[in-house]
Amino acid sequence: MGFIDRSELLPVLQGLNPWWSGRPGQSPEFRRLAFTACSASLNDTSLRRAVLLSGPRRVGKTTVLQQLADDRIRSGQPPGSVLYLSLDHPLLKLVSLRDILSLYHESVYPEGKSVLLLLDEVQYSRDWETEIKLLVDHRPHYRILATGSASVEHRERLAESGVGRWLTVPIPTLSFFEFVHIRSEEYPAIPKDLRLTDLAGMTQTQLVDLAGRMRPLQLPFQRYLLVGGFPETARQDNISLSQRLLREDVVERVLKRDMTALFGVRNVNDLEKLFIYLCLHSGGILSHSACARALETSVQTVASHLALLERANLIYRLGPAALGGKKVLKARSKYYLVDAALRNAILLKGEEILNNPDEMGLIVETTALRHLFAYHYLDTPEILYWRESATGKEVDIVVRSPAYTFPFEIKYRESTKLEETGGLATFCRTEDLPNAYLVTKRERDIGVTRFKGLRTRFVRVPAHMFCYLLGQAERLLWRR
Repeated sequence: MGFIDRSELLPVLQGLNPWWSGRPGQSPEFRRLAFTACSASLNDTSLRRAVLLSGPRRVGKTTVLQQLADDRIRSGQPPGSVLYLSLDHPLLKLVSLRDILSLYHESVYPEGKSVLLLLDEVQYSRDWETEIKLLVDHRPHYRILATGSASVEHRERLAESGVGRWLTVPIPTLSFFEFVHIRSEEYPAIPKDLRLTDLAGMTQTQLVDLAGRMRPLQLPFQRYLLVGGFPETARQDNISLSQRLLREDVVERVLKRDMTALFGVRNVNDLEKLFIYLCLHSGGILSHSACARALETSVQTVASHLALLERANLIYRLGPAALGGKKVLKARSKYYLVDAALRNAILLKGEEILNNPDEMGLIVETTALRHLFAYHYLDTPEILYWRESATGKEVDIVVRSPAYTFPFEIKYRESTKLEETGGLATFCRTEDLPNAYLVTKRERDIGVTRFKGLRTRFVRVPAHMFCYLLGQAERLLWRR
């Protein structure tokens, strides 16, 4: 173990695992969808894989690990059979996982028996890919769950050592459905298996009735748009405090600590300026050269830093979609923050933005995108945007897989009109799609529109209903 004595390391392990000494766990009762998905994977003994729980900072990854530890012990398993390691702990960073496990088996729990191994922020442990590969291959009595804040980094580094040995479970920020439940808000009496796609087949009377049942969600939705989906700040009533916590805990720590430690970023100031630039231009088509000129840096630096921000789960990138399978020339991407609350926090946007249609349109578009990414994750689709340069017609979000294509237009305004010659209809006419969605602001916009000669059913759905239904139905997918 080098210069660290075993007698110094053992108290650290005991402090991280209070259940060894009979102290009960203190994890929250509310359980994220990721808890259900991880628990199911860990309980499937036929699955010889470690589980990787990946998502941004402060979304509740550690809480899921603690809840799984509590659940295992309450089910009657020996407390010593659960080992939790916070691998960004200063001492644990200096010791290999192999040495830690050796000490654990010598001092706490015998080798060869079933163990639940919970590895928090696994990327801080040296040679972790190789160590976990060996555990998966040669120690089937280990059930392993690891967390990380840099998803693409994991996928790249596991390409050689981890093929077939990892199952990734995403944990994004709270969905609106989870937000309502974590705050104990009133939630609607609607079927638990109701999906967004079901709306296209409902009558207008049924849709109006559904909208009435979901009316109590309108005020919580405005709150959600302001403070976002980070569990700690979601529970806060003080918006200024919530935004300060986001700036300090999420943005500052990721940009100034994680990026340096994990990716070797040298010029943090350039990275921070780019992140602020994205806050100001979120949802726009980004020209690398224009961005480089504005930030007085190189195009290569902009491209590199954009890739790192995507790895760190701070931004989403949407490439352009083409009609009829054609290639896109001069492909430029659109970038969104993973949660609109990060933008609000950086730019100090408070309740006044609720009355700004342009601001709210961008915030709702970002929020809708978060829900679509999470809901369709298991199908690994392309998530794109479409824009016709000659006419300016566009579709905000296109979700495309071999099995389906769904276009979504976000119009969060007091007056919205679905035009037969507009971008959404043009895209559907060319692609011959069965359903498309117009996400609106007002409850009375609910309905289904058809155009002559076009088989597409255009579902008009208020944003609070859209996000809640996607969040609710997401839980059905992980049970299949």
